[in-house]
Amino acid sequence: MNKNILMISEGNTFMVSAIEKNLAASGYNPIHIAPQMSDINEHRADADLIVFYLGNLDDEYTKTLVFLKDICMQDDKQLVLIGNEVEIEQVEEYIPKTVVTASFARPFDMKKLIADVDFIMQTNDNEKKKTILLVDDDSTFLKMVKGWLSSKYRVTIVTSGAQALMYIADNTPDLILLDYEMPVTSGPQVLEMIRSETRVDDIPVIFLTGKGDRESVMKVLSLKPDGYLLKSMARDKLVGAVDEFFEKKRLQQLNDFH
Repeated sequence: MNKNILMISEGNTFMVSAIEKNLAASGYNPIHIAPQMSDINEHRADADLIVFYLGNLDDEYTKTLVFLKDICMQDDKQLVLIGNEVEIEQVEEYIPKTVVTASFARPFDMKKLIADVDFIMQTNDNEKKKTILLVDDDSTFLKMVKGWLSSKYRVTIVTSGAQALMYIADNTPDLILLDYEMPVTSGPQVLEMIRSETRVDDIPVIFLTGKGDRESVMKVLSLKPDGYLLKSMARDKLVGAVDEFFEKKRLQQLNDFH
């Protein structure tokens, strides 16, 4: 786990020093930088979590917020905001809530802040490389989609429903992308068998389907998968849909934690 945390603040106030001291006592390495685009850009690769101790907004400050939003989205950074309620509301005009992992309105509980940082760092570390099982009888499609996803995820490919069931007997992927129409053991049959087995019944399954008409889609959704993707989707659309699935799941975990 990367123990570095970027601590952004205007000056080193008593409260900022207290936060940094508590982070250090919990085993983290806070790197203090000013709320300037140049400083953020210089240290963007140093840490996965950014803690921003807010101050009064001005024109230069708002430019920094927009830049920070882009950094978080491009580099998949986790962002924690600390400030009064007005400051947090003002920041959310420039950084959407979906980009902000957590917000703490002053005065706040220091122990809860550190506990949340622990949880965020652990969750982020666990999600560095999610595992995906890709199931399809078309080997050309398998290799293509594996190539699309492998830069972000650990992808295993199998060419039949039977192979998929054998794989999950010994492994628990974070997501199964399952071809709806396969010979011998179809996608719906595989999903039914997965949901009937207690040890693996909560593995998310998203169907891959070649048919996008309403009747076909409703038939797929009637089986209650975790979603469906059209096999005709362009690379960026398919990868984006998988990214969105994991992001929604991460946010739900954070909500459940709170």
